[in-house]
Amino acid sequence: MEGKDAKFFSRGKIADLKKELQDADHKDKKYAKRKTVLKKIVANITMGNDMSPLFRDMVACMPIQVLEIKKMVYLYLISYGRTKPEEIQFAVVNFLTVSYESPPRIAETSDNLTQDCNDRNPLIRALAIRTMAYIPVPSVVMALIDPLRHCLRDGDPYVRKTAAICVAKLYVFDPKLVDREGFITMLRDLLADPNPTVVANAVAALMEISERSDDISLKLNLSVANKLIAALGECSEWGQIYILDSLLSFVPQVSLDAEGICERILPRLQHANSGVVLTTMKILMYMMNYINDEEVNERFCKKLGAPLVTLLASGPEIQYVTLRNILLIIQRRPSVLKNDVKVFFCKYNDPIYVKLAKLEIMYRLSRDDNYRAVLTELHEYASEVDVDFVRKAVRTIGRLAVKVSAASNACMNVLVNLLESKISYVTQEVAVVIKDILRRYPNQYESVIAVLCQNIDDLTESEAKAAMVWIIGQYADRIDNSVELMDDLSFSFLEDPVEVQLAFLTAVVKLFLRKPETAKDLVSKTLKMATEEVDNPDLRDRGFMYWRLLSVNAGAAKDIVLADKPAISTEADRMDRGALDQLLLYTGTLGSIYHKAPETFIRYTKPKWMADSPALNDISRQALMAVMDESLPAPLPEGSIPPPPPPRQLSLEPQPNATLTARDAERMRSPLDEMGRPDADDEPRDQGEEQEEEQEEEAEEARDALSNKRYGEAGDDPYANLGDAFS
Repeated sequence: MEGKDAKFFSRGKIADLKKELQDADHKDKKYAKRKTVLKKIVANITMGNDMSPLFRDMVACMPIQVLEIKKMVYLYLISYGRTKPEEIQFAVVNFLTVSYESPPRIAETSDNLTQDCNDRNPLIRALAIRTMAYIPVPSVVMALIDPLRHCLRDGDPYVRKTAAICVAKLYVFDPKLVDREGFITMLRDLLADPNPTVVANAVAALMEISERSDDISLKLNLSVANKLIAALGECSEWGQIYILDSLLSFVPQVSLDAEGICERILPRLQHANSGVVLTTMKILMYMMNYINDEEVNERFCKKLGAPLVTLLASGPEIQYVTLRNILLIIQRRPSVLKNDVKVFFCKYNDPIYVKLAKLEIMYRLSRDDNYRAVLTELHEYASEVDVDFVRKAVRTIGRLAVKVSAASNACMNVLVNLLESKISYVTQEVAVVIKDILRRYPNQYESVIAVLCQNIDDLTESEAKAAMVWIIGQYADRIDNSVELMDDLSFSFLEDPVEVQLAFLTAVVKLFLRKPETAKDLVSKTLKMATEEVDNPDLRDRGFMYWRLLSVNAGAAKDIVLADKPAISTEADRMDRGALDQLLLYTGTLGSIYHKAPETFIRYTKPKWMADSPALNDISRQALMAVMDESLPAPLPEGSIPPPPPPRQLSLEPQPNATLTARDAERMRSPLDEMGRPDADDEPRDQGEEQEEEQEEEAEEARDALSNKRYGEAGDDPYANLGDAFS
């Protein structure tokens, strides 16, 4: 509605609106009164008010050959057709009938149903066919078949393009009907239509049907793909997106076919619409998998940089979508934007979600020749006001040091400088990243440990505290007061989170193995707390494992606990190649924003995969085969017994003919059923059950005897021989 129609958005009473509709029948020049009443009704529907009692009065307005009135009446029918099928059933009988005294016969109704579909005005024909397709009721669907068939062959392109979308709507309601009536074949014929808009809508309908169907898939050959590309220039923005998206159904058989498609769609990168640009990039990234000439691929990659930078000048929402897609693109094609890291430096007025996305891209694009500019920028970010942004900036400094070896010294100097700020949340993040740097470059930056130990009281968050505990345990022999530091931390052991408790337990064992004389009491106290006063099973089991290992073989304990740790790397930050190729097929969609395949968060979504062909390069084929192998069940070893069939789906409804055996009834008893029952020992048992219990008791006694032999009797102190571990 126009701005002047805002006055209609006030709650109206059914009786008043009904009276106004009846009064509009008299002296209503050019239907001005009726239009006013209909606007009030549509406004009330928009506000959520129930206008269904006016159904018959609205149907009475359908014969009026005024496009504006027909739009509002059809909107009314669509609004209540889905939730009030009984009302729509009445509308089918009286679809174009004014009088209610004598309802028309079924034959007359069939003739009336096609009146608007055969109207001389193409807008009315399209409006009628679209309205019927939006009412998924059997009576309306059956009346829609013949008009839809005629509209698919209509002389006006607007009617044909509307009918194409109606086929997809009808397929959602009744797939078998669409297939039986030959509508899919008619849609396929529309791909050769001379009007580009009709072609785009036919492609959109076929894609929708193929995504919803298990036995219908859209496959394009080179000839059809070229015809679709030729229609791009005359299509609307949405039409271009539909046609470009359909090119994923074309599988090049030779590299020249893929190169030709890429060359023809390159001009779409200069389009003003961000959706067209991102969809074009999706097709280019897809086609480059079928091009074996790396020089050609590099030439196409250079074409991608400028459009992506241009998109970053848009609003923050489009910026964020672009940044999330850039993260995928630069992982697959690192040469894209490799010299444009400064484009991603944050602005003061960027929203926080844009800033965080830019930080990730800055880290991905950092190299030996640009890390100084990146580090300078990150150092400035670490003094910002936004806490989340500062934390992310400090984390990125640590990751930069791990990724770029040449930057490690400069990064460590910046981190030490940040420690001097004495800001709590900065200190927490610095402790975490320094732990990673020490693992990446062992025996290089031990001097910073003393500075960290001075700030140990400021570490209150679990991750930071666990990192500090790990550093003390790992470098216990180089920290003079390591025992005192760990002893102070032990007083809060029982209140600490599990993450800190696990790190503390391991660090204490390391401390004992390096300083057995001074750390004996501390390790004994910690192991007692871990095994006797803690409820967490993981922590308790680790405590038992450590004290038994120390009691039995101290040498083995030293080899295990103090073994050299592998240096960490940035390989874990990279996405798997097969998953990355799959996500790039969803460029510009929610999947590329979440970095998850749509089938993981949208029901009934068919996954997309690259199709194998002779043109697919070897690396892409290996990644595709690896992903496909992971999705299939592992083969059974030779001579093994196959697993039982999957369990039958059980119905929640009672089965009238089902019988329940005594064994089934016993198995189905709940714990509540046992209340008030006699003890199991009082019930009669057969001889087989008694023999099984005797065998279990004998096996348990044998296990207890072996355990006592290894670790002493239950009453002995398990920590008594820790002091003799190195004797």
